[in-house]
Amino acid sequence: MLLTGDFISAQTALQYGLVNEVVPAAELESATQALAQKIVARSAHAIALGKDMFYRQLTMDLAEAYAYAGERMACNMDSKDAREGIDAFIQKRKPVWSGR
Repeated sequence: MLLTGDFISAQTALQYGLVNEVVPAAELESATQALAQKIVARSAHAIALGKDMFYRQLTMDLAEAYAYAGERMACNMDSKDAREGIDAFIQKRKPVWSGR
């Protein structure tokens, strides 16, 4: 698409991994709201770390990116929110995120 300028269908974009989901236009707002609710139910701290990790490793070679991601994931497991997530899972309850 970048090189040819050809348009692709939503189904092709889904197949190529360019979009997460394809829904009819009439369902777009409710699907967007459902995805947003799923995201905000997660730890803001973990989401911020994940986004930061993703963007930082874009400029790294594969080995460096793997090493960096491993380090960041290990650090994340030591966070208050990670402990809360594990405790909530074990206790079969919803987690209460602190953002730390």
